[in-house]
Formats: sequence, C-alpha cells, structure tokens
Amino acid sequence: MIPFNDPLASYLSRRSDIDQAIRLVLESGWYALGKEVESFENEFAAFHGEECKAVGLGNGTDAIALALQSLGLGEGDEVITVSHTAVATVAAIEQAGCVPVFADIDPLTRCICPQSIEARASTSTKAIVPVHIYGQPCSMKTVMELAHRLDLPVVEDCSQAHAAQTDGRQVGTFGVLGTFSFYPTKNLGAIGDGGMILCKDAEKADHLKRLRQYGWDESRQSLHQGVNSRLDELQAAVLRVKLRHLEEDNRKRRQAADLYDDSLNGLPLVRPLRKKNELHAMHLYVIECENRDGLATHLREKNIQTGLHYPLPVHRHPAYAGRIRGEDDLPNTEAFYQRNLSLPLFPEIPRESIGKIASEIISWFELH
Repeated sequence: MIPFNDPLASYLSRRSDIDQAIRLVLESGWYALGKEVESFENEFAAFHGEECKAVGLGNGTDAIALALQSLGLGEGDEVITVSHTAVATVAAIEQAGCVPVFADIDPLTRCICPQSIEARASTSTKAIVPVHIYGQPCSMKTVMELAHRLDLPVVEDCSQAHAAQTDGRQVGTFGVLGTFSFYPTKNLGAIGDGGMILCKDAEKADHLKRLRQYGWDESRQSLHQGVNSRLDELQAAVLRVKLRHLEEDNRKRRQAADLYDDSLNGLPLVRPLRKKNELHAMHLYVIECENRDGLATHLREKNIQTGLHYPLPVHRHPAYAGRIRGEDDLPNTEAFYQRNLSLPLFPEIPRESIGKIASEIISWFELH
C-alpha cells in the first residue's frame, strides 16, 4: 500500500533528535508553557523575520478564533473567508462570535478571489481571512491592497502553508496576524496538536498570551475573558527539532511535485499552479479531472491511497448549509469540489512510488 501521508516516516527520519527532546522534557518536570514553548516561539518568530512575535496555542482553530478576538471582533461582526477550506476555518470564526461570509475562489490558485471579496464586503464586514490552501499562497499583494482600501484587517490562515512565500515574503507576515496549525500531518507537524499566532506588535503578542490562559496577567489575575489554549512543552520540543528541517522537507515536497508534474504532463487533468513569484509549500498535490471518483477507485484497487480536500465545501455541510451569506454565489467552489483528487505526497515518499502512481493514472486515462 502506498499511503497518502506518513507521519511515522517523519518521526523516524528525525528519531534520535526527537527522542532526546522528549526525554529532556519528561525529565524537566515542567510540561506546559515552559522553556521549550518560549524557545519555540522565539525560533518560529525569527524564522519569519526579526520583527515578528509568536504566541503558541493548543491548536490552529484556537489561533484563528483568538486572533479575531484580539482585534476586538465578536457578535455580529462579519468575516469574509472561503467555503473551500477545512471546516476549522469557519468554526473558528464562529467560535470568536463572528459571522462568516463566503467569497469564491480563483479557479487557478484555488485560493480566495479578491474580486469576490470586494463583492461581499458590507458595512458589517470587519475582517478578511484568506486561506493559503494546499500550500499555495494567496494573491496577497492584491488582497492587502483591497484590505487597505476597505480599511479591513487581514488574518492569514497559514495552516497548510508553513514557509510558503509570495513576492519575497513568507505567508503569515502580510496581515496584521498570521495563524498556523501544527496538526501531525502538516508540513510542520507535532506528535499531537498545536497552533501559533504570528504578529509584529509586542503589545498584541502580550495580549494574546493573556487570552490563551484565562486572561491572566503575571499575578494570575484575569484582565480579560480568556480561554485555555496552551501549547505543551512536549509538542514545542518536537516542533523545535522539526523547524530546523522545515525548508529541507518542503524542498523534498516540491521535488516530488516536480516528478508528478513531469509524469502527468499531457493528460486531461489540471495540475497545481506554481507561479514564478511564489514558493509553494506543497502541503498537498491536488489534481482536477472528470470522473474523479472513478480514478480514485482505480488507484485504491491498485493499493494507492488518495484523499479529497475536500469532499464538500463548508457551505454544503449540514451544520452550515443555508445560513451563511454568499453561499449561493460560489460557482468556482462548486465546480472544484466535484473534480479534486489529492495524490500521495510527503517528504519521504520514494521516487518509485510516484512512478507507480503516475503509471496507474496514465493507464486509467488510456482506458477512459
């Protein structure tokens, strides 16, 4: 079986360093919001630029929710995002007490369409949450120009795009806040869960650090209504190890994507777009084709796992259907979800596996 993803391979590739990091945490006797978290926050911030600050959290969903809350947003405030995303993006907006509004995607990048943002903007709109889907950076120059004109803050959802770049800058550094997830299958993945908020304002970072722990100040007095969203020491220690190898692992992902691109060239399918001014993180390699389900069935019969990202856009889930503004005007989103198929991709995937996958895809198209 060729797996779709392989978190175990990620661990085994750094086993000695990860085991040592875990052992040191266990022997320290301090397991939440300690020296490892502080060190990881500093290293993650420095990775994105000297001016950056980082705040570790329990997960990526909390990162989006607390980012919005830190901007003073809440009940009745509309936040424009996409339906073509993990449900977590929309759940986080509602967790913050805000009202999600759906913009359509650009059919080429699969990311939020700036023109659709402008069409959805109203007097109730208070923020924009672009999602760097699959590791593909959004068109941030255009998004930021639009946000500046509309006087709206931007909170970037970078959960699938660690170390991706556009126009010479890393994602997460364009908006007033950038949010990240460290779920195990992410490009920078923990052995449990974790999240991070990136910002450039020291006071904002201090405020977020209070919000993540009941609103406490140093004397444990609650200055604000907060939550419990602490990054634990074990995850931080593992993530510190993996951060050192993130750029190398992303290069391996792009090399695997190059092999797919070359092998699948000429077939009646759409491959991921990669622009010259961007550095794609290649979190997922997602193709588009007719009879996607037939191809997926063929690959499964050949012991090749695939994925759907996503089987349904958020507005078609029962919990959200019929109640979110913009859901009736998403033609690109509607077309894409019926055609997408994610192929196996992770830094350790053997070249031979990609060759077999490509061969089976070619064989299927020859018969159809």
